[in-house]
Amino acid sequence: MSDKTNSSNPFPKLPLEEWEPTKETLHRYLQIVGKIRLALMPRKNHWWYITLYVNSKGITTRSILYGDFIFEIQFDFIHHQLHIQTSNGESRSFELTNGLSVAEFYKKISANLNDLGILFDIVAKPYDLSDTISFAESTEHKSYDKEYVVRFWQILVQVDQLFKEFSGKSYSKTCPVHIYWHHMDMAVTRFSGKKGPEMPNAKAADKDAYSHEVISFGFWAGDAEVRNPAFYAYAYPSPEGLDKEPLMPDAAEWIESNGSPMAFLSYDALRKLDDSKAALLDFLESAYQAGAKRAGWNIEELTVKPL
Repeated sequence: MSDKTNSSNPFPKLPLEEWEPTKETLHRYLQIVGKIRLALMPRKNHWWYITLYVNSKGITTRSILYGDFIFEIQFDFIHHQLHIQTSNGESRSFELTNGLSVAEFYKKISANLNDLGILFDIVAKPYDLSDTISFAESTEHKSYDKEYVVRFWQILVQVDQLFKEFSGKSYSKTCPVHIYWHHMDMAVTRFSGKKGPEMPNAKAADKDAYSHEVISFGFWAGDAEVRNPAFYAYAYPSPEGLDKEPLMPDAAEWIESNGSPMAFLSYDALRKLDDSKAALLDFLESAYQAGAKRAGWNIEELTVKPL
């Protein structure tokens, strides 16, 4: 089976062990850029103001407010550059190359932003990663394998489109399809409108993310515990009997995650199916139906009918 994308199977291979050093470096690049967006954007519900987005060149912040102008930070994975563009017509860029350490990336982006008159103040260290070395001193992570960066981005391009198609089928409040840089996963979430349970001992981030009842769907490239890329879905709060509901395709299964059922579909299993795009849409819909049914959502009322 070809690694290249095509009409019958748009998903290339992404074995974690072959690009993990690059993934760890890229993850820290994304956290730096995401934290800059977090620091400068006005607050929005459920942390939707901190996220990144896939586009036709790579990954972008979209517009960030700063004084009387806006700017955008763009990872260009076609030309392998980091671009900063302002609404004043000014721009800066630098190359993304193998050997560019996290420390050097942080130094370059800080200098370029400062040169454009953009100042920021962030917690300049990794969030929930394998180390807490400050970005300015992080010289260990410096791998940038262009082939695997492009593969990862091309997967996000496909997932972004399918998540958008799926998200348009519900009248429920639904977040944009976006990338949460803390775990480097692409996600889309539907809300029932009901208040969630109190979380007195939770982090502020979780309290805001789960202030209301949700069913969330996502893709991530694997990590230290889950060694393969996968798609997932979960309901919060998790309703009784959720894992008794059927999932599609047959390769999908319920697993335990943080004490609750999570719908899980291995990326490699999806790649083996004849129509992987249709199978992913089936997975999303079956996971939604399972959670909505068990949680008592008004599925019929929330379903968008064809025109």
